[in-house]
Amino acid sequence: MNQMTDLSASTQMPLDPDACWDAFLRRDRALDGQFVGAVLTTGIYCKPSCAARHPRRENMIFLPDPEAARAAGFRACLRCRPDEVGRDRLAVEAAKLFIGGAETPPSLEEVAAHAGYAPHHFHRLFKRETGLTPAAYARSLRAERLKAALEEGGSVTSAIYEAGYNAPSRAYADAERHLGMTPSAWKDGGRGVTIRHVVVESSLGPVLVAATAKGLCRISFDENEADLRRRFPKADLMGGDAALEGLAAQVVRLIEEPGRPIDLPLDVCGTAFQQAVWEALRAIPPGETRSYGEIAAAIGKPGAVRAAGTACGDNGLAVLIPCHRVLRSDGSLGGYAYGLERKKALLEREGRG
Repeated sequence: MNQMTDLSASTQMPLDPDACWDAFLRRDRALDGQFVGAVLTTGIYCKPSCAARHPRRENMIFLPDPEAARAAGFRACLRCRPDEVGRDRLAVEAAKLFIGGAETPPSLEEVAAHAGYAPHHFHRLFKRETGLTPAAYARSLRAERLKAALEEGGSVTSAIYEAGYNAPSRAYADAERHLGMTPSAWKDGGRGVTIRHVVVESSLGPVLVAATAKGLCRISFDENEADLRRRFPKADLMGGDAALEGLAAQVVRLIEEPGRPIDLPLDVCGTAFQQAVWEALRAIPPGETRSYGEIAAAIGKPGAVRAAGTACGDNGLAVLIPCHRVLRSDGSLGGYAYGLERKKALLEREGRG
């Protein structure tokens, strides 16, 4: 196997061996398809999530893809089947195009048949790659089209049908989920939406907590009613009530004790991509971090590292959607809307947990 070792050493790929090894130790499914690990003693190559027993570190090298591993003389693991990762991702991309091109949302059976998979298996595969089910992805696409049509002007009714809805009732239901308000309210800059707000103290400074009747729409440090009004210029802003005070108290507990499990109602708008990024952020356990590249890979968009970073910056629910758990690939803190000292403090608290 010395020939394999020599080939690996000459490969000009920007792989970080230590990061790759850590991914294998975590069995990190999010990085499947990004590289493979090849075992010098067995001649086998695997994907990071392979459930097989790990070899000794000195017996493993890392290559950018299965093609490079096969060219070096390795053969695919029969347990984790690393060659199928690329096929799965191509199938998901084809399914997304199929859903996006359909006049009405296709059924799971239709999507799976188009991709060439069994429905139940493809449902799991699609959600693993995108963070959404095929049905949720279709709803997100229609909501985005509705948003674009509303912003172009014209009547709400015409926008609803242009977006591909057969009935206004479904458009309003999707809009409440994805836009945070009804189509009419979105078109009119949030007019008619009531937002209650309160500023509470925490050990990291004052925190603005705001919510609609549906759930929390803004959590931020160092902001007040004036900042909230700039974000929602036509909404009806009101002071907090007992219900909001209770939500705010839970937000403060989350800041002070980040390891505590918490389930709070949300009302945030975002594209399908942003929602997938935010779901990936919420899946990071307290005390752990991810790189922007790992977040992009986790939602099935490994090339969208910069866009994933932008989606982190667009997060309107500080701490609850924990964008502070994302670091640069070199391990440095990177950016944070509320200051690096706060980001460092939050990570230190979670590390102590």
